[in-house]
Amino acid sequence: MLANPSLVTRIAIGKGIGFLVGLAGFVFLPHFLPDADLLLRWGILLWYTTFGAVIAVFGVLTWHPILKLTLPWWLRAPLIGAWLNFVLVFFAYDNMAAMLVNLFGEGGVLSSPFWFAAEGAIVGFVIDYFATRFGGQGKETAGK
Repeated sequence: MLANPSLVTRIAIGKGIGFLVGLAGFVFLPHFLPDADLLLRWGILLWYTTFGAVIAVFGVLTWHPILKLTLPWWLRAPLIGAWLNFVLVFFAYDNMAAMLVNLFGEGGVLSSPFWFAAEGAIVGFVIDYFATRFGGQGKETAGK
């Protein structure tokens, strides 16, 4: 564990990595979905920045308060990331479906927008790895 765990460091790292993922989406979305409007592109950039902050903040919880289960970072982050992107699919289903059909074809195995939940699990894992590595985890990060 780190000598000085910090929630602020966790959030900065989470938002930074989330921003980079969102920036990649902002830049490359026109290649995947040519008729994507600027509002969708900005939405992706801001979504992943917020996504990173949420993943980082949840690093304070290392156990489930109701189920009384230990939640290591490698389990907690993919679950939260997958859930956040699962919910996102409900708000942007049509755009995500159009993008995946454009990439993988109609009726393809990977043409379901719900694959974004798996992508959220992977991005959440990466974000929490670095946030835990450099910012610590647990209630010690929240200060005294």
